[in-house]
Amino acid sequence: MAELRLYDTFARDVRRFEPRETGRVGIYVCGPTVYGRIHIGNARPFVVFSLLKRFFEYGGLDVTLVVNVTDVNDKIYTAAAAAGRSSIELAAEMTSFYVADTDRLGLGRPDHEPLASQSIEAIVDYIAALIASGNAYEASGDVYFRVRSDARYGALSRREVDQMDQGEGVEGAARKEDPLDFALWKTAKTGEDSSWEAPWGGGRPGWHIECSAMAEALLGAGFDIHGGGLDLLFPHHENEAAQTRCARGTELARFWVHNGMLELATEKMSKSLGNIAPLHEVLDRFGRDAVVLYFCGAHYRQPIDFADEPLAQARRGVARLREAGRRLIDGPSPAELAPLRERFFASLAEDFNTAAALAAMWEWVREANRRETAVGRADLVEMLDVIGLANLLEASDETAPAEIAELAAARQLARGSGDFARADELRAQIAAAGWTVRDAGGGYSLIPGDD
Repeated sequence: MAELRLYDTFARDVRRFEPRETGRVGIYVCGPTVYGRIHIGNARPFVVFSLLKRFFEYGGLDVTLVVNVTDVNDKIYTAAAAAGRSSIELAAEMTSFYVADTDRLGLGRPDHEPLASQSIEAIVDYIAALIASGNAYEASGDVYFRVRSDARYGALSRREVDQMDQGEGVEGAARKEDPLDFALWKTAKTGEDSSWEAPWGGGRPGWHIECSAMAEALLGAGFDIHGGGLDLLFPHHENEAAQTRCARGTELARFWVHNGMLELATEKMSKSLGNIAPLHEVLDRFGRDAVVLYFCGAHYRQPIDFADEPLAQARRGVARLREAGRRLIDGPSPAELAPLRERFFASLAEDFNTAAALAAMWEWVREANRRETAVGRADLVEMLDVIGLANLLEASDETAPAEIAELAAARQLARGSGDFARADELRAQIAAAGWTVRDAGGGYSLIPGDD
């Protein structure tokens, strides 16, 4: 595999990536806060870092991918209270939905998926270390991090310390030594139905300390890559970095890698804005393959538009790849196509540029289609496997739903009676549902995807 380079947010530059430990890579990614079902935007880091793991493994590296689940958080308490439910019950249910929804992406599970609720002992130990070092202090059952005690605070997000707002509002303001300080531990409040014991009193951890503790427990301080959405850069990742620096005297991660956000009309998709598209609904409409191809169509660091047309275009791409697969034969590819395969993998090695890699792959498909002689599928299988789509070249045993089959039969009758306007209308309905009807030899077939 070519030399791998990745953009490091801390350095604000693309740097050569070399694992801390030869042959092994540790990646930690901030997962969802489970107070509702995840949306398509939440799926982007899951896809990006699952595929990055596949690429590392393709290069012969042993990868440990950790994606946490935040099941202790203010948002969960608020959502549970509004629904008249137990916060523990709500978090457990939404965690199950999260696993089920991301399973449908077909990219496998992370190697570890720690829960904040099951990491309390490690979190308490971390807070105790920060208190002992003078970087944190107790205040009426709460514990706060002294932001100004970290000389490098702000280095990751490149913000002036005095201009930072932790987003905690007025909560705990009277107990803080400095408005910039943020909560490591919050004392239990009236109406909250879950809390844990700690040396400074019963309560629950703050969000930022949860990730520092879970990441270090599984990968050790100074692991290779910390990933997540760009919206987490401040305050979440800045605070994680500060906590580890002060508690352990080292940086939490060697590379900070952030994916761009999904946007609706240039506005970030988020639950708080109410402009979300649940992942399971998008999968129902467009299918797993189209969703994965859609994410690969943009560089991971760039924002990506969310709308029906880009996903429909991805679905058309899925159909093209399936059609290409039908024309290929088993065996090696012609040597003349090798440079396109090499360009595909070189693009992935240069800051994991899946968009440029796809451009090389599509050129490979066009060149293969132009050839009069049969072309072997080896290169295309190899390329698609790295981005989790090799299944597209397998014989499909997917059967059209009964309602699609009925539309196709009605279209065939309309064509037979000469009502071609009606036939075209039915064909459009079939395509809108994600299927292609293909006429051949006086009959027809139904194929997943649209032309």
